Amino acid sequence: MKRNQGFSLLELLIVVAIILIIATIAIPSLLRSRQSAQESSAVAQIRTINTAEITYLSSNQGAYGSVAQLITQGLLDSRFSGSVSGYSFSITASSTDYTAAAIPTSTNAGRFGYYSTPDAVIRYATASSTTCVPCFPTALSGAPVQ
Repeated sequence: MKRNQGFSLLELLIVVAIILIIATIAIPSLLRSRQSAQESSAVAQIRTINTAEITYLSSNQGAYGSVAQLITQGLLDSRFSGSVSGYSFSITASSTDYTAAAIPTSTNAGRFGYYSTPDAVIRYATASSTTCVPCFPTALSGAPVQ
């Protein structure tokens, strides 16, 4: 007596269809989770920059520093000169003021941009261009991050 072994084409198509349905449900959730994690990382990195600025201020005659100066002093990691977790960081510093900004490198990296000033309150950034790249919700513009 001869036994057929293996799966029929119909059984394989059903399994592939089930896998596609599960992937359709799971992938957007995974992407949102990754985006949320990168946004949380950006807020934490802005806090790190605020701490580095206070340390730099106390050792440099009351002046704030740029990203390059903070890296040179060993207060920030050299990764800050590029992008960290999907965000690029910049610091606009003068002797008595600074603004540290975190802008997503793509729309998939984060929904929001963030910035902080010497008061160390992290706020949502405003839209930087009229072409909406990246797009920031106007209702949260300038509001503190909760």
